Amino acid sequence: MKPQEIMQHPVNVLTQAQRESFFTNGFLVLPDYVPETWRARLRDALEELVERSRSVKQSDSTWVLEEGHSESDPRLHRISSPQDQHPVFWDFMTDPVMTDLAADVVGPDVKFHHAKLNVKSGKGTQGFGWHQDIPAWPHTDFSPVTIGVYVEGCTADQGPLTVAQGSHEGPLFTMYDKDGNFVVRLREEDLAWLKDDMIKSPTGGPGTTLLLNCRTVHGSAPNKSRAARPLLLPVYSSADSFAYTPSPIPSPHQGDIVRGKAAQFASFDTRPVEMPPDWRGGYKPVWMHKKPAGEQKAGY
Repeated sequence: MKPQEIMQHPVNVLTQAQRESFFTNGFLVLPDYVPETWRARLRDALEELVERSRSVKQSDSTWVLEEGHSESDPRLHRISSPQDQHPVFWDFMTDPVMTDLAADVVGPDVKFHHAKLNVKSGKGTQGFGWHQDIPAWPHTDFSPVTIGVYVEGCTADQGPLTVAQGSHEGPLFTMYDKDGNFVVRLREEDLAWLKDDMIKSPTGGPGTTLLLNCRTVHGSAPNKSRAARPLLLPVYSSADSFAYTPSPIPSPHQGDIVRGKAAQFASFDTRPVEMPPDWRGGYKPVWMHKKPAGEQKAGY
């Protein structure tokens, strides 16, 4: 479903001004949005997963470990498909607190695509370079939205998700490096347009929630604090938006209708989108491609 069609439906959670701001800027921040009852359940579920990670010796399709991870000091960068690792996460992702919010920006019929939980342990964990999401999981339109929930909140020194305001209205850049590796990172020469006044790094207390357009250029700095910065990142789309390729983060729930009904017809946006590699062929995950030293220093 396209923005002009979505705007014809009444809002559920957002104000009309907030929805217009999302479509204008490519992101929207909702301070302290998730209620404490849900935050407590999410914290408990996260703690259980961190405990499970103690026995993990190396990164795999579920656990992405930070340097220094050990049984005595578990250090996680990411948990892929947390909804498949603990039922509380799926309960949360299918609750109206999330699906009604998604409906305000994708339309009344909402489809789940995938999710990840970027734990980003403290004491100097890695950031992620400037990139756009949709080339990793292209759809028939650009309705997919990532709804990021800061389970414990986020301060400026924890490496908040950083966005380039308004960049969703610009081009889609290649996510391949010059060697042909799909690294989900803009090349240095493609960043000349990025100005300081476009860069926004929203922070907030526990439950602060950020909606991110799938075309928006974004990244994050390293977490320099001692505390972890868990950010839950489910992705939803309009029910009439269909993925062209398998997800790089697979889940049995991919394609589930979590609000409303399934679509009879597909929505198409004819603007081109780059295709990712064939994830089924055992393609090396993005995090395994080492960043050039200069980009690591940049911290985004």
